[in-house]
Amino acid sequence: MKTTFLQPEIQQFISENLNTDTKQLIFKKSPFENVSMQEIVNQIICKKKAKTKIPIWFEKENIIFPNKLNLEQSSSEKTAEYKANLVSGNSIIDLTGGFGIDCFYFSKRCKNVFHCELNSELSEIVTHNFKVLEATNIKTVNQDSLEYLKNAEKFDWIYIDPSRRNDAKGKVFLLADCLPNVPENLDLLFEHSDKVLIKTSPILDIQSAINELQFVTEIHIVALENEVKELLFILEKKESFLEIKTINITKKGNEYFNFNWEEETIPTFELPKKYLYEPNAAILKAGGFKQISEQLSLDKLHQNSHLYTSDELIDFPGRKFEISQIVPYQKKILKKLLPEKKANITTRNFPETVAQIRKKTGIKDGGNTYLFFTTDINDKPCILVCKKIS
Repeated sequence: MKTTFLQPEIQQFISENLNTDTKQLIFKKSPFENVSMQEIVNQIICKKKAKTKIPIWFEKENIIFPNKLNLEQSSSEKTAEYKANLVSGNSIIDLTGGFGIDCFYFSKRCKNVFHCELNSELSEIVTHNFKVLEATNIKTVNQDSLEYLKNAEKFDWIYIDPSRRNDAKGKVFLLADCLPNVPENLDLLFEHSDKVLIKTSPILDIQSAINELQFVTEIHIVALENEVKELLFILEKKESFLEIKTINITKKGNEYFNFNWEEETIPTFELPKKYLYEPNAAILKAGGFKQISEQLSLDKLHQNSHLYTSDELIDFPGRKFEISQIVPYQKKILKKLLPEKKANITTRNFPETVAQIRKKTGIKDGGNTYLFFTTDINDKPCILVCKKIS
């Protein structure tokens, strides 16, 4: 780890150049003898990224950043805070410590936190940053986490964020294709804790993960501003139904929707009514399409559309619209409806893509009109002309 970054003049240079074009800056000679311009530019890029992703790290002086990839792979403050609220107790061990965002938030919920990281330079950086952040109850361990675990006592929680192996590209994304291999090491994990929390990429297929793992009691699908960021699997050796918990964290407030994975539900279907609802990204990833209809007493437009309708407006975990017209897909009708040739277009269970529709109709993106190109219960393509309800 380069402690030279901590020299006041270098820290000042980094802060003063946060808005400088780094593509131009990287070709300039470093004004400091003991640090290269490439290293300084990496600190600038990472600090800029930290401003929105991990503001606490951005605001603290003398934080050292790792390479860009380590920062990109780390949790954001908001998702780390959500995870931390799932755990509690005396101790938790993070087997894939990385840049330590998750551990920092775990330290607010657990008395003792163990951060395991095999990369010695990254482990040094994290150790330094934890001191700056005054996270005194975190112990950093620079060794193979599974080997360390074999000789350790029991923990209240084990946390693991396995990374996909490079040679697994192009394959179906399975946990067995990741390092560490969680399914292969489940016995070891349960020897040292009764509770395991696993974070995975949002592209992981949920059913495949359930098939690979044992004792899954909860799955949390975490979206940030309607973009799914993480899937979280809680494993416990106890008899329990599998609960799916979705959250969409937004600036306006959080949207929650939970359901039982195994429970059989029967949705209802109707033609479009006065209001239209589009579930948020976390619910779409979870596949709770039937449960939305049953729990919220909404009618689905079609088995494959995943759009919902009602006569009375309800509070809904996603976008809400008022339907002003229902029209067939004809260029002449659209021309009359949209004299400015502007609209926000969404397709759900429709034979053409948004790009194809825009090319065919000449409708540009924008404006206050929302067009949903979809299929109704009679298998007829239609356009729902809507206004968004904020």
